[in-house]
Amino acid sequence: MSAYVLVAEDDEKQAELIRRYLVHDGHAVTVAHDGPTALKEAIQRPPDLLVLDWMLPGLDGMEICRRIRATGDMPILMLTARSTEDDLLLGLDIGADDYMTKPYRPRELVARIRTLLRRSRRPERAEEVLLKAGPLTVAPDRHEVSLHGRPVNCTPGEFRLLSTLAAAPDRVFTRAQLLHCITDHGRAVTERTVDMHILNLRKKIETSPHRPEFLLTVHGVGYKLSRGRREV
Repeated sequence: MSAYVLVAEDDEKQAELIRRYLVHDGHAVTVAHDGPTALKEAIQRPPDLLVLDWMLPGLDGMEICRRIRATGDMPILMLTARSTEDDLLLGLDIGADDYMTKPYRPRELVARIRTLLRRSRRPERAEEVLLKAGPLTVAPDRHEVSLHGRPVNCTPGEFRLLSTLAAAPDRVFTRAQLLHCITDHGRAVTERTVDMHILNLRKKIETSPHRPEFLLTVHGVGYKLSRGRREV
């Protein structure tokens, strides 16, 4: 899990040690040795995580944390030589996500950083599934149907039926199979309901409902959604 980490630490030896451990862990690192430089870098090139020393010259870590929290939510790990409970609570209260007291073990610091990065990274949005049959597109997540890019308004029952057919273009479904897909619990429906949905959908998506190109009848079996081949 590589990331861009900004290290704000005035002790040059400590800063270099942290930088080396983070680079070894696969991260890109920028180091700032004073408060104004750290704040400027954090604003101009926001890092994935900020390692922030409490006592920085020019502008202390507490004030930097306050300013960053006023405009953003980047993870902040605070470093300090102070170890009282009040200091810990103060650091967390102004917006630090974690807190380590000096002296600390570099490997533990890196482990804490990994944890903060995992928590802060939102899972990527799953790619939307689109069901397509020729120029007909069904978007189940958005409950939308389009034909040649133009929206088609469907009732809930029509949408469920069309989604079932569109999930397997050219597959023949019996009326009983389609009825199972559109049945509302507690509501009595018959296979005739399937026929009515097909009839209404043909009016909405077919150029000529009496000579369907997409919603085809397979005599003696049921229906299928064609990719656009006209029945002979």
